[in-house]
Amino acid sequence: MSKLNKKERFQENVLSKFHVYNSIFATLPYESISETGNLLPIFSEFCRSGYSKKLDPRTIVEDFFLKYCDGYSEDEKISLMFRFIQYVERQVVLFDAIEDASFTKINNMDGVGTMRNLKEQVESSNKKDELKKYLKSFKIKPVLTAHPTQFYPGSVLGIITDLANSIEKNDLSEIKDLLSQLGKTPFFKEKKPSPYDEAVSLSWYLENVFYYSASNIFKYIKSNIFDNKYDHYDLISIGFWPGGDRDGNPYVTSAITLKTAQKLRSDIIKNYYRDIRVLRRKLTFKKIEDVIVRIEDALWISIFQTTKEPKIKLEDLKNKLNFIRETLISEHKSLFIDDLDDLIDKVNIFGYHFATLDIRQDSRIHSGVFGEILEKFYKKDLALTYDTLSDAKKEIQLSSMSKIIESKKMKESSAKSTIESIELIGQIQKSNGEKGCHRYIISNNKSAINIFEIYTMIRLVLGNESKVDVVPLFESVSDLENSSEVMDKVYSNKLYRDHLKNRGDAQTIMLGFSDGTKDGGYLTANWSILKAKESLTRVSRKFGVKVLFFDGRGGPPARGGGNTHQFYSSLGDFIESDQIQLTVQGQTISSNFGTIESSQYNMEQLISSGIKNRILSNKEIFNKKNRRTIEKLSSLSYNNYTNFKNHPKFIPYLEKMSTIKYYSKTNIGSRPSKRSSKDDKFDFDKLRAIPFVGGWNQLKQNVPGFYGLGSSINYFYKRNKIKDVKDLYNEVPFFRALVSNSMMSLTKSFFELTSYMSKDDEFGEFWKIIHEEYLLTKKMVLKISNYKELMQNEPANKLSIETREAIVMPLITIQQYALQIVNEIDSKKMDNSKKPIFEKMITRSLYGNINASRNSA
Repeated sequence: MSKLNKKERFQENVLSKFHVYNSIFATLPYESISETGNLLPIFSEFCRSGYSKKLDPRTIVEDFFLKYCDGYSEDEKISLMFRFIQYVERQVVLFDAIEDASFTKINNMDGVGTMRNLKEQVESSNKKDELKKYLKSFKIKPVLTAHPTQFYPGSVLGIITDLANSIEKNDLSEIKDLLSQLGKTPFFKEKKPSPYDEAVSLSWYLENVFYYSASNIFKYIKSNIFDNKYDHYDLISIGFWPGGDRDGNPYVTSAITLKTAQKLRSDIIKNYYRDIRVLRRKLTFKKIEDVIVRIEDALWISIFQTTKEPKIKLEDLKNKLNFIRETLISEHKSLFIDDLDDLIDKVNIFGYHFATLDIRQDSRIHSGVFGEILEKFYKKDLALTYDTLSDAKKEIQLSSMSKIIESKKMKESSAKSTIESIELIGQIQKSNGEKGCHRYIISNNKSAINIFEIYTMIRLVLGNESKVDVVPLFESVSDLENSSEVMDKVYSNKLYRDHLKNRGDAQTIMLGFSDGTKDGGYLTANWSILKAKESLTRVSRKFGVKVLFFDGRGGPPARGGGNTHQFYSSLGDFIESDQIQLTVQGQTISSNFGTIESSQYNMEQLISSGIKNRILSNKEIFNKKNRRTIEKLSSLSYNNYTNFKNHPKFIPYLEKMSTIKYYSKTNIGSRPSKRSSKDDKFDFDKLRAIPFVGGWNQLKQNVPGFYGLGSSINYFYKRNKIKDVKDLYNEVPFFRALVSNSMMSLTKSFFELTSYMSKDDEFGEFWKIIHEEYLLTKKMVLKISNYKELMQNEPANKLSIETREAIVMPLITIQQYALQIVNEIDSKKMDNSKKPIFEKMITRSLYGNINASRNSA
């Protein structure tokens, strides 16, 4: 029998099972579920047929009710639409669970990008010594963030996990029970979660996934590449933002930050306790049993000692485990030593910190804080004149400051909160270890002074020998262009350079994809970040500093997401790449790291990408011709996107025709959807990237993932120079990855949904501009790739996307129908008593669509 390809495996293991298990929904013993389950497929087909006839959502919905629901009252029609939404949400959960259960059957766990494949590639190239060399220093760091793109509450995540396990076993009785549970479990919250609630939700992945997947990878490398002589425990570490990310979130307090750190320590000790209980049943030997019983008892007590020192300190735990190991070898023929080594490795990887809690705040907050500090601890006249000083004089002033500052001497204010957060870094390091919290990230970093100000605060609070890394975050296109000039000034400052010497001559710099795309468009943002990395690498090497890049990526291609592995295997030698650090958020956490298998697979892809870039890739990926081509493409794309963004209908279109303003009503995240919430006025500059990108996704237009790309390629096409772009695509993996991810955005677009807008008196011409760029981009990317259809090289992923889009078609139709009604009410043409109901319908419809997309915001 011939071996099935990936698409065929997907059809057999996911699609066929989905159709079978989906039929169970209609048999559940709930009121009206049979009616809902019977009518939904009819409505779904009615939508598909309606769009093929160029009907608008409102006509489709009203015609459906006329044909199939004759006699329904208005309230009954509204009730049915809400039931459709609930039903679709649960279909998406079922599809997620089936994909999770089938992950190892669809994906080759020993295939391209895995550690085994990398090992075989390197051995065939006689480069095993180089592989070993890089594996002794290379690091990856996925950083989990609490950005509000995850619509599944914790209870539903638990059901997905249990459902996936039941599907894997094909236990129909258990599946039916779990689907019944799913039918009764709410998907939305009456109130927003607190930052601590978000920390608790994401810590589930640490406890149940990363603890095992990271140690599995370490174990493979240790035993298969290093013959069990490998101790680079920093190969994989996890970052954590919930509870520490203050940027734009007034609800993150010092108490929540401390409580989050305490939970992280308690959770890792809990995992050690579980493992030690299993080991205790095996290690029943003389000289060992008493020791392991004492460890177990001490760990149990330590789980609950969150506000004081644990019963057993980390070094004591390590020493006792090593004593057991030596005794096993010398007296018990190394029985069960592999199980013990597995725990010892976990303790060395995760310590008592589990994940590194980052502190983050906006530079504009720091500037205000500094004025208050000068007024409280220094001369008032200095506080009054500080803002008027030149940057050079500010630098001199900052370097000369030496008076210790304490939060307890300050009144309640943002200044006091900022100083408290710095004090907490020292406190957390004492309880969880240095890795527990050692980074302060400056959002919206625009100048060297932004870095000097926060470093001065850290120095005055924790002392000159503080173990804290200051991490500037450059986001806008202009900030990215100026970043190397900023860092040149920073490295030239003797006080800061001495600090870097104490931190191993390493400087972490974060680069933001989300706001870069919002600011300059998809192609320009990505190219600007690559160029910034080049220039930052050069200036850092000039000063003898190892720069470590931290990518602020979102879920979709428009925010730096999509298939990220390809980017890291195509950097060459001109960019420092001994570490891969990137943010992971929302549905991307659950889709890429939701199970041990998917987490292990995706982290291996990251490791493999980084190592391949250093020892297997073509070092000269950008010759002069290719660089000229991409520079021209970027310039054209930027101008096209900027003109689009400056169109007089751009802001009104987002405000009136999209769901952006409904994001804040979903209660999925503690952080406001815009950076200032003093009024309800729509302010694009203060709008966060998540609702911006998510709003386009809900419209099924996905503008941030492609706009400007098509017109820039078309410039070459019209001048008979398309070969230049084809050469760029074929020769430069970075550009190929950009185009591939843009294809994903195009595949998830469905302009038939909003084609009715083309006839709108106010927005018709603007809609046509977007649609024309979509058609042009699709045509151009197919031309340069020589594909006949989008995502031709990823048939299984494309089929997954198409299936998900088909599942949510009724939902997005209802969403647009409700938007049409609301807009008509707002234009004073309808009675507004029903407006709250339709607004609720729009908000409720966000959930299923976001979850189905898996990387939409």
